[in-house]
Amino acid sequence: MARYEYGGDEFIFVELSEEMSLEVNFQAMAITKRLREESLAGIVDICPSNASYMVRFDPDTVHPNSLIEKLKELENTVSLDDFEISSRIVDIPILFDDPWTHEALMRFRDRHQDPTATDLEYAARINGFESKEELIKAITDSPYLVSMIGFVPGLPWCYQMVPREQQIEVPKYVRPRTFTPERAFGFGGAFAVIYPVQGAGGYQLFGISATPIFDKDQRSYDFKESLTFPRQGDIFRYRSIEMKEYEEIRKTVEEGTFRYLTKDITFSPKTVLNNPKGFSEDVLRRLYS
Repeated sequence: MARYEYGGDEFIFVELSEEMSLEVNFQAMAITKRLREESLAGIVDICPSNASYMVRFDPDTVHPNSLIEKLKELENTVSLDDFEISSRIVDIPILFDDPWTHEALMRFRDRHQDPTATDLEYAARINGFESKEELIKAITDSPYLVSMIGFVPGLPWCYQMVPREQQIEVPKYVRPRTFTPERAFGFGGAFAVIYPVQGAGGYQLFGISATPIFDKDQRSYDFKESLTFPRQGDIFRYRSIEMKEYEEIRKTVEEGTFRYLTKDITFSPKTVLNNPKGFSEDVLRRLYS
């Protein structure tokens, strides 16, 4: 059952579930999409999250109790059966076990659950893989849904589109790092992320993205309309690359000629929920055909 909370005078927080799942995330997307379409008086902003969403409103225009009643109505009437998501499939090249994130994670071993292992080695072990190479294969075999954007501008929270029993899960560091490289590829809980900019962080570090997530100068084609690239509902395929390809991509980024490999897609949540393996295979065929 959803939980409705007041957030000061101007916010209402709605928690649809205490745990993340693809179905709950699709429900949050569907409700907030309908809420936007209805253009209700007094709604200032709508922020969907992994298993929740927040609404900012003008209390001089709409009473919070009236708004909560409307949100409860949407919870009971919005159905995934007639909801479609129009988004992009995106190729994200990742250099796993790279020297930059390796240097960063080794600097902070005293804050980690296992100071004797790298983050990849630790994550492989606790998820039942015999090697870090097996873990990397599991990460790259199936695509991810960008379930929300947040923490810092443009950071994509990505949930792998696989059956629940195949989800990779890792804890965050015991104490966070004070340094994480720009474009670091990390994992925390069941979520994969790319850090848009250098900063602190507590997710396990597995590699580094060759491609930018944030571009304040908007030099590249994919950033002409926004400083940030990811959008909620995108489908990311993390692809393992070698150093040679990483350097080639970085050169195009620096020259301003880089473009993401993307394909447009419209899909229904039911397609994903009923057959995640088949959906993943179709996504990969479309992306690289």
